Amino acid sequence: MSAHVRLEGVDKAFPARRGGGVEQVLQDLSLEIRPGELVALVGASGCGKTTILNLLAGLERPDAGRVVVEGEDEGGAARAPRLGVVFQQPRLLDWATVRDNVALAARSAGLGADGVDDALRDVGLGDHLDAFPTTLSGGQRQRVAIARAFIVDPDLVLLDEPFSALDELTARRLRLQLQRLWLDGSRTGVLVTHNPQEAAFLADRILVLGRRPAEIVEEHVVRARRPRSPEDDEVFRLHASIVAGLA
Repeated sequence: MSAHVRLEGVDKAFPARRGGGVEQVLQDLSLEIRPGELVALVGASGCGKTTILNLLAGLERPDAGRVVVEGEDEGGAARAPRLGVVFQQPRLLDWATVRDNVALAARSAGLGADGVDDALRDVGLGDHLDAFPTTLSGGQRQRVAIARAFIVDPDLVLLDEPFSALDELTARRLRLQLQRLWLDGSRTGVLVTHNPQEAAFLADRILVLGRRPAEIVEEHVVRARRPRSPEDDEVFRLHASIVAGLA
């Protein structure tokens, strides 16, 4: 099942790096992400995108306001949502095999490990189940991270610039794989990215954030139906519009 996400009048500040005081990253920020929607957050470095993601993940707490992430079971009853996260770096356990890295996530979520091999085959790693992360390429390691996030059958998937450390060809392949995984289930997602074309290709809605304290300065609805191609006219149109707005 998918999650319903709301930020309601959220403030968040951090100690300033120089001169004491604080840096106000978020101030009275409100937004809503509907169940089943994939929303991309786009903006300049330091504008607060990752702070929003960390608040949704429970890694940070707001100074004021509310962060609400609601899930429901198959019968419609409210329950704590199950979370999957893909970071910019894979953050794998080097001493564990690819299979064991993903199985550990499944067991931590209270699930069995029966679907681990299939999850890895879904991201093109069927021939590397018993390999160790140090023997894999950067793109392969990130595929393990994607499989780990989806093996828990998440209600909410948080993606923090998951392809920014990869070369463009590898990133393109992984975006296509991520789209296929998204089509296979009902879930809510938040994608943080510096790449407007990536946002337009993957998301249902794009929020462009201004500089600190972050505010939503533009909102774009992606009307192209899935499955999409990176060369779709709508993807290029939105990419150009977002770049013009950021400039």
